[in-house]
Amino acid sequence: MSATTIDHTAESVERGYNNRAAVPEHPQWLARYVTLSNAARALLGPKLDVRYGPNPKETLDLFLPRGAVGGLARGTFIFIHGGYWRAFDKRDFAFVAPSFVAQGIAVAVINYDLCPDVSVATIADECRRAVAWVMREGPAHGLDASRVVVGGHSAGGQLVALLFATDWTAQGLARNPLAGGVTLSGIHDMAPMVLASFNADLKLDAAEAARLSPVRLTPSTGAPLVMAVGAAETAEFILQTRILWDAWPGNRPPGAREPLIIPARHHFSVVVDYADPGSELTRRTLALF
Repeated sequence: MSATTIDHTAESVERGYNNRAAVPEHPQWLARYVTLSNAARALLGPKLDVRYGPNPKETLDLFLPRGAVGGLARGTFIFIHGGYWRAFDKRDFAFVAPSFVAQGIAVAVINYDLCPDVSVATIADECRRAVAWVMREGPAHGLDASRVVVGGHSAGGQLVALLFATDWTAQGLARNPLAGGVTLSGIHDMAPMVLASFNADLKLDAAEAARLSPVRLTPSTGAPLVMAVGAAETAEFILQTRILWDAWPGNRPPGAREPLIIPARHHFSVVVDYADPGSELTRRTLALF
């Protein structure tokens, strides 16, 4: 089933995709992102604002296990933040790092330029450059380029899925760099975005939305992709996860019989599960390494 089979209207899209309206207490969750991220930076002492590409916001923050430089980490987790391609910053999501660093895995939290300054397609290209940078330059910074897992939340989930459908030889890489991935609350059929009020910033038309919809693309890798969403999210977001599950059976993680539907989590709380080293989301991601 595809989201495009639903007769969307501007009103139904607003109900299904306006997460701030759906979660009235969202300001306290956004404040929690900042508090947790400040604590993560104080704990881990990351390398900040490392440049991976030429555009203004093509930078990333690196969180390394102790002693990783020279000896390298035992894997690298690249995290891509959400915000409907038009909001947030890597600084807001440093909290994803400690659970992985504690297991010897390096974390790169990336920034990208935002709409309307750039297009969604440009953002996808920036994320591809970030992955290519990790492959080429990462080992000099203590990253393990042999086992790279990408994860993203919301818009970041769509970007992760696009990375799974990327021709990496066209990016100058000799092999597919991805060992696994996580699309958390991702948007995999972009057709509803054309009707969204925030499309004033995205500037998508039907053709471009189709081109940027992972469900319409063929994966370039059979690497496992954890497809996850909060059980308390809107029906549209749960559908967006299920349609990718149906479209990409070859990327279902071994033993997984259905998408990961995380109980009692809404769109803003679900990503905070990465701050809990014992959460199901963290465990499923660590298993990719």
